[in-house]
Amino acid sequence: MLYERLIRPLLFRLDPELAHERAVRNLELLGRFPGGPAVLAALLGRPEPGLQTKVFGLDFPNPLGLAAGFDKDCRLSAVLPALGFGFLELGSVTLRPQPGNPKPRLMRLPLERALINRMGFPSGGAQAAARRLQSAGRAAVPVGLNIGLNADCPKAKAPEEYALSLRLLHPCADYFVVNVSCPNMTGLRDLQERLQLERILTAMAAVNSPHKPLLVKIAPDLADGQLPDMLGLIMRHADGVVATNTTTSREDLSPELGDIQGGLSGRPLRRSATAMIARIHRLTDGRLPIVGVGGVETAGDVLEKLRAGASLVQFYTGLVYGGPGSVVSILKGLRPLLAAGGFKTVAEAVGTGAREAV
Repeated sequence: MLYERLIRPLLFRLDPELAHERAVRNLELLGRFPGGPAVLAALLGRPEPGLQTKVFGLDFPNPLGLAAGFDKDCRLSAVLPALGFGFLELGSVTLRPQPGNPKPRLMRLPLERALINRMGFPSGGAQAAARRLQSAGRAAVPVGLNIGLNADCPKAKAPEEYALSLRLLHPCADYFVVNVSCPNMTGLRDLQERLQLERILTAMAAVNSPHKPLLVKIAPDLADGQLPDMLGLIMRHADGVVATNTTTSREDLSPELGDIQGGLSGRPLRRSATAMIARIHRLTDGRLPIVGVGGVETAGDVLEKLRAGASLVQFYTGLVYGGPGSVVSILKGLRPLLAAGGFKTVAEAVGTGAREAV
């Protein structure tokens, strides 16, 4: 309540990107302070026990993780677990440093509890990210790294550059996500085309030794005819899928917001992201692990995505609106919801509502 009544109104007076940078900087300082993460964890409360789960061979203390985009340059791996997250996805990290798109490039939509961003992968580069993660040491929860592509990379060189990034970052994370679906990079979504994606995944597999789980982040706007082929390819060459990225759709938004360029995240994406998760689960007969993301704010939203077919769930925009205490709050609500549904474990809930989701 303190966050929503006092801290959020102050932050929302600032430019969104400036407010985000200040929050990251403060968390980074707290992470460097001896005992800082422990103090933060004590203030926020301990996550609910009994929510452990195992996905693509990794053990997760709970199924709720941080989505990519919050910690783009991997500065917070030491402190973010103190918020209660069961895992972190950091990045997107590009091979070479790049500034991203011109500012302003981030907009809040408070009435819709949403964000629109056109960040364009601002990144300090893979080498800088690797140095930070190695210096921070092993995180308290599994860490995934989301790998993006530099804006100046020709399509023909995309497989090589994704593979080079993976090679540099390989010792630093537990799993990796290839981002070919961000709507804010010109031409990036073209890499979801079957032949292009197959070349990228093949090149990454060649340097993925020892093997670590490799996931593909897909767009929520994929055509029905495109999805089965893509999923077949992912099942042959990767270990899972992140569903979904931000959307270019402006369905259910006020008409005056329709012309704002960028990817939409937050509450308006919840239903379409859940429907995509259910489609993936049905098309793969539940054999492809799914990390569900899009519009998560409550324990009910987490359970909805689990029942649609997600084995793990992420959020970011919900954190902006709900504050740092929202992670523990959601997890406290999830345990009784699972019990009420007759589920003794997180894994038991996965996919039980995939036929119902629309």
